[in-house]
Amino acid sequence: MKRLRTQAVVFDLFETLITEFDNGKRASKRNYNYMELLGISNEQFKKEWGSRQQRRMTGELPHYHSVIEDMMKQCELEYDKKVVDDLYEERVMEKKSPFEQIRPDIVEVLKQLRANGIKLGLISNCTEEEIHYWRSSELAAYFDDVIFSYEVGLAKPDERIYRLSSQRLEVKSEHTIFIGDGGSSELEGASKAGMKPLHAYWFNTYMKSEYEKLQMPKELLTML
Repeated sequence: MKRLRTQAVVFDLFETLITEFDNGKRASKRNYNYMELLGISNEQFKKEWGSRQQRRMTGELPHYHSVIEDMMKQCELEYDKKVVDDLYEERVMEKKSPFEQIRPDIVEVLKQLRANGIKLGLISNCTEEEIHYWRSSELAAYFDDVIFSYEVGLAKPDERIYRLSSQRLEVKSEHTIFIGDGGSSELEGASKAGMKPLHAYWFNTYMKSEYEKLQMPKELLTML
């Protein structure tokens, strides 16, 4: 059977192009005392934050302040905008570091793909403060199209977000490779949408999948 020519590669962002972890541990310390700051225990904060994951990713809660405000309302606690402003700034700075430490081999692969005439897309489940520094990062210039979930109201593994990427890149899904670390069942979603999923295995080696794994970014160049 003749192999279809790859016309586009769509990447995940976190733990595929950039990483927030170092030796399996989150690089930022996140040493917040939420009981002191917001009147809620750290354990309860984590639970409330996690329960809003889908609403955060799809933009139903459009920004950090709206998330905290919703949490405070649910917990019948006072919303202090000044405290939340400070927490927001801390979170933005926490998310800055990965964009400043991009691996040279990843940049080289992006250059090679562009040189080969391959269109590049990005699909990231994220919120505004998490990708604040995307546009000023070294990565941004290489991409033909970028989809941030909170902006389009869709999140992986919803097949519609992959189809939207294909439409915007003007490439059929069967001519597209999707590459990600496997979080949010993104590889399964890409497969259902007709893309060829490849498992990025260079940052996150804890995620399991049935899809072909790439140990190093440069291996992608052999899959076109």
